[in-house]
Amino acid sequence: MSTKTVALAGNAFLTTVPAGAVEVINNNGLTNWNNPNTICSAYFRMASAASVTVGLNAYLTGSNNSTVRVTVNGTAFTVQLAGTTPKTYPVGTVSVTAPGYVKVDMQGVTKDGGFFGVVSDLSVTTTSALAYANDPANYYWSRRGPSVHMGYTVPTNSEYFYNEVTVPEGQDVVGSYFMVAGFSTGYSGIQVNSATERWILFSVWDADNGQKTTLVSKGAGVVDNTFDGEGTGGKAYLVFKWAAGTTYKFITRIRPDGSGSTLFSAWFFAPESNSWRYIATWKRPSTNTYQSGVHSFLENFVDTLGYTGRRVQYGNQWVRNVNGTWSEVTAGRFTGDATATNAQRMDYAGGLENGRFYLRNGGFFADYVALNQNFNRPATGTQPTVDVNTLPTQ
Repeated sequence: MSTKTVALAGNAFLTTVPAGAVEVINNNGLTNWNNPNTICSAYFRMASAASVTVGLNAYLTGSNNSTVRVTVNGTAFTVQLAGTTPKTYPVGTVSVTAPGYVKVDMQGVTKDGGFFGVVSDLSVTTTSALAYANDPANYYWSRRGPSVHMGYTVPTNSEYFYNEVTVPEGQDVVGSYFMVAGFSTGYSGIQVNSATERWILFSVWDADNGQKTTLVSKGAGVVDNTFDGEGTGGKAYLVFKWAAGTTYKFITRIRPDGSGSTLFSAWFFAPESNSWRYIATWKRPSTNTYQSGVHSFLENFVDTLGYTGRRVQYGNQWVRNVNGTWSEVTAGRFTGDATATNAQRMDYAGGLENGRFYLRNGGFFADYVALNQNFNRPATGTQPTVDVNTLPTQ
């Protein structure tokens, strides 16, 4: 039996937020706790079935007494908080019957002024091994959740890469990036940017020596600018209301320009209009390459929505070499980012599903899939019908 401290700063989310609510989760934990309809949910993973005893590390501010409801895996407990000195308030013990994540909901009931309290951590006592975010320097990333990738093995001198993407209905939550056609220096795919806006995105990083990637041309309605943060480079996007449950097709073309740079182009097939849409062509200096590091990935890019889950399928991958020969790509390797490999979050999965590669992350589900596995999908033999020589360039 051991006791661990699970910081809300890296492991909790506001999962119910009424209009006008002022609650926040920051480095101090749950603060500004004022609205009785707000629900804060914290998560930790148990490696085995066992009983678990939970406490709140909390103190009051602006109040002398408050009552809060703490629900551990569906079992509700009432906790009385009193005083401004931080201490551990016992909540209760529940029996967890299988490995997986334990959800702890906190909701205010009554208070005599000020706030319901400040909760910095959960105190968790159990015989089971625990997994939770315990690296404060990376709490932002752990709250975003694990990113997972499917890397594809392609022949040398592959100029075009073709891939199909389907987001199952209900899996297109805000903050999701379903990256379809990635390569060593960039990527393209579909995003859910807000409740009302969705993008087709195509980005290429700047050269390793700092020389800037520049726009050669772009399609109708495409917006181009630069990006920074996780590296710098050029970004082009098309605002497009793609739909979950529909299969979309992507093509990237990568080829040296013969003058020391490489040209990167991307197209997107919209079944709504039965046509290929040109996104852009970027010129990356000091680069001489064809397709390399080909992959897809799945990520959440909104840290406050890291408790939501998403899933995507990728199918019928093909490449076309410099001689114009198409070949099918059936080998994939499932990997994850540091949030996954360091066990800050373990709600990730990938592999094969209905003959296609799939990726899944977020939502604190139990049945994770071990990273660094190779998968081989069944060949379809269905070569892309597109004539790459007639793809639009504007």
